Amino acid sequence: MRGKKQKEPAGMNCAEIFTALEMLEKERNIPQTFMMDKIVQALTTAYKRDHSDVENVIVDVDDEHQTLQMFVQKNVVDEEDYVDPFNEMPLEEAQKLSAKYAIGDTVNIPVDNVEFGRIAAGNGKQVIIQGLREAERGMVYDEFNSKQHEILTGVVSRVDPRNGNVSLRIGTGSESTEALLMAGEQVKGEELVEGMHVKVYVVEVRRSTRGPQVLISRTHPGLVKRLFELEVPEIFDGTVEVKSIAREAGSRTKMAVWSNDPAVDPIGACVGPKGQRVAGIVEELRGEKIDIIKYSEDPAAFIGAALAPADVVDVWMADEGKACRVIVPDDQLSLAIGKEGQNARLAARLTGYKIDIKPQSYKEEDAEDADNVEITE
Repeated sequence: MRGKKQKEPAGMNCAEIFTALEMLEKERNIPQTFMMDKIVQALTTAYKRDHSDVENVIVDVDDEHQTLQMFVQKNVVDEEDYVDPFNEMPLEEAQKLSAKYAIGDTVNIPVDNVEFGRIAAGNGKQVIIQGLREAERGMVYDEFNSKQHEILTGVVSRVDPRNGNVSLRIGTGSESTEALLMAGEQVKGEELVEGMHVKVYVVEVRRSTRGPQVLISRTHPGLVKRLFELEVPEIFDGTVEVKSIAREAGSRTKMAVWSNDPAVDPIGACVGPKGQRVAGIVEELRGEKIDIIKYSEDPAAFIGAALAPADVVDVWMADEGKACRVIVPDDQLSLAIGKEGQNARLAARLTGYKIDIKPQSYKEEDAEDADNVEITE
């Protein structure tokens, strides 16, 4: 004779909870045991909230039969010591349930199915929804965290007229997120409007309570480097190496390149046939000038090249520290320094040296008086 099928608690289908957890594990890679632990914790917390006098509550999880049952645990005590009906049970009463009980044992009293069903229906569903949200946030974080220091294309969704910050939607489908392009990370003079597609550099990805926070930039030197990697196959495959970049976004960039193959001209590879490669990048950067310089392990040669388009007569290196004096033709002094000092400033950042620029008419005896400076052969 078959036993009666246990009546499902009102408002809850345990099988649905188990099925939902199975799907979370399969599709979102969240372990069922992890989620079930959260559900059990939520159920016990909810019951204790409604029954503040009860101290011990447990939920029995039967994976095989896909059922959940809640019990209030009571300690078996002598009749004379019985004072707490919420957490204690007299020995005589316990032995009516089973003769095996003795003082000090624990009795599990089933919670009414209707009440348990009410608690489980809301809390179980809430935990699963929360788990799903956390999983999606985790997936989005992993997706964008793997793209740190890469270029992504975003669509402008909103421009804040108060502070100039721009919201962009990056990614597709469920693995997309909103990223904020701060005013300070935008190229000066560049106008961004809703619906515009914009390439951005992913500086960092952080976890937050609202989901992943993707920090993006249009001014970062890494944007220029990644754009060249996309345009120049020799950089992408490692034949040509970008050694350093100095950038003043929207105005000018200096980039030092080196070829690991003597047969490949690193500057020519970056410029491309008829200047097509560098022209495409300049267009993406809205007309920003780009100086491509050949890197040298000889600091003097590197510094001389970095001051292009000015010609350099000589470079004198300091005995100590990363400093030098550069001699240029008198008529090229302003070219070497650049407008508002930009050319010299970018060359200094590119090479890592403090550069003092002097005209060729600079008196030699003045140079001899300079502290710790000698002519580099």
